[in-house]
Parts: sequence; C-alpha cells; structure tokens
Amino acid sequence: MENYEHHITKSIRSLYKKRLPAPLIYLALLIFIWFYFNISSVVFPLKTGTSDSFELLYDRHHHYIQTTLSELYFTGYTQSEFGHNSGYYYYTLRDDECLIVLLSPSTCEEGLPEIKEATVTARILRGTSSYERLLDHLSDDLSWTDDGIRVELSDYYLSEPDFKPVTNNILLIFLALSGLYAAFSALSFLLYLAVPYLAPPCRSLAPFGRPKDLLALAEEELATLPQLATEDMFITEHFFIETSNYGIAIVPIKEIVWIYKHSTLHKVFWYHFSISYTLHITANHHVYIQCPKNIKSDIDGIIDYLAEANHDILVGFNEENRRKVQKIQGNPLQMEKFIALLKKKF
Repeated sequence: MENYEHHITKSIRSLYKKRLPAPLIYLALLIFIWFYFNISSVVFPLKTGTSDSFELLYDRHHHYIQTTLSELYFTGYTQSEFGHNSGYYYYTLRDDECLIVLLSPSTCEEGLPEIKEATVTARILRGTSSYERLLDHLSDDLSWTDDGIRVELSDYYLSEPDFKPVTNNILLIFLALSGLYAAFSALSFLLYLAVPYLAPPCRSLAPFGRPKDLLALAEEELATLPQLATEDMFITEHFFIETSNYGIAIVPIKEIVWIYKHSTLHKVFWYHFSISYTLHITANHHVYIQCPKNIKSDIDGIIDYLAEANHDILVGFNEENRRKVQKIQGNPLQMEKFIALLKKKF
C-alpha cells in the first residue's frame, strides 16, 4: 500500500509550487524593463532646460522629454507618410549647438517660416537614414561639406510626431495590468502554499460544506484506505479525488449527477499515434470536473464504481442525460459550462 497521508495537501502545494516561478519571473522581467528603459517617462516626460544634453539624456533612457524651444526656422523639408506631410523639419540654436526638430503639422501650422517659441513634448532620436538624407540636402543648400555640417549639427534630433501618447498609454496600461495580474497570481500561489484549503480545488467544496473540514475528511479517508486508486484518481468512502499535473479536484460522491468519458485521438499530420480519454464529471451547484489524458480501463473502473456508489448518477453522454442534467441544474447547460470555465480560468 502506498502512503497517501496528506496526499491532497501535498499535491496542492506541489501544483502551486510549480506554477509560482512563472509570475515571479515575469514580474522580475517587468521591473527590469520598467527601470532600465525608463518606461515611466512615456507617461511623465522629463522636463528639460536649454543646457541639458540630448545625447546624455538618450544614453540614460530619457527618450521622451518636454522642452521649450525658441527661434525655430523652417528648413523647407518635410516628412511624409502615406502621401501626407506628417512632420516639418526646423532648426534652432540651443546652447551654441544647432539642433534639428521635427514638428507636427498642428504645432507649426503646416510649415510657418519662423516660430518664436514653442513648448513641445517629443522623442529624442538618434540620427536615422532620413535624418542623414536631410543633412545631405542641407549641406548642398548651404554649399557645405558633409563633414562640416555634421560638426555643426547634433547627432540627435527631436521628433514631436514620434511621441504617440495613445500608443504609449496602451502599452503602459498593458504592462501595468499584466504586472498586477502576475503579482496577484504570485501572492495567491504563496497563500495556497501556506494555507492549502484556501486553494481553488478546496474552495469549490464550499457549496457542499466547510472546505477545511471536507478536506480533512477526504485526507483521512484517502490515508486510511482508498477504495479505488489509479495513477492520479482516487475514490474513498465519500469522495472522488483527482491529483494530476493538470489540476486537483475533490467532490463528494453523493453530489455527482452525471459522468461520462470522451476520447481524444492524438496525431501528427496523418499519423495517429495514441488515444487518450477524459473523464467528465458534473456535480450539483454547477461543479464541473475534467480529468484528461487517462487510459480507458482506469476511467471505466472509476465510472463503474461511482455508478454503483450512487445509483442516481447518470452515466454516458447522450441527449437524454444532457436534458436531465439541464433540468436538474436549472440553467442552459452550455451557459453553465461557460460560467464554470470562467471560474476555472480567473
């Protein structure tokens, strides 16, 4: 006889111990991304003065800034996207350095020759191929050499159109919500490790009695003498118990109303290599249990024993049994399954 003392509690702890690293790793990655790439600057751009170096800000990952620029002059060149002008290139002197600024059409009113002062929220960009082409054109216009104009102009420029608050906010909301979900999952898993009877498999016993007491009774019966045992499914005097890698379930036998098995054919392309069977159990109070990837003999033995232990259990999947269960449950069966699925997932 295998020792099943505290087997359910050990299985619950083992299950959530395996699930715990995933949200912790995601949270660690999220924290690294948040601080290393300074994600907060997307929502709260850094306010800079005229003496702040764009190169230094860029290296420190302060890519989004808010600054006030004065004496802006239109270069005569624009940036086009899908046949429309999406930005206008201006230049200005800033702390004895010539700076290129790409302004949005609304800021420069579709290309004003000169702008006395403008406060912009923009993104610091390192010179790209389009920026290099702009410098080439400017050097031709001014009859300067390429090396000469690059000495006078910064390798970094400001782009107002590249600051996209809607896209940035969507990204931030996604990171925040996913981070909260990961944190909630990690704290929940830690709670289940410390107090197993608060885990979902035990909370599902609430409609049938006090989860803590029912768990203790199921543990006692399983440790004393299970009446039927397969690799991961057990039947005791009063309970059906599953402790597999796919989940853990405990349900009183007297509350079961319907059981049946479903076969799944596993194949790769045209080659069929195995068949597995899933045990489906429907109990009162909208409790649904699935025990996947079992062998046929184990499931047949479980079904036969449960049907003998509770003669009110409906056996087999057919339309008549489906209607009977629908009448017992009181709601459309598919809606109940959908609600149960939501409870299981969230």
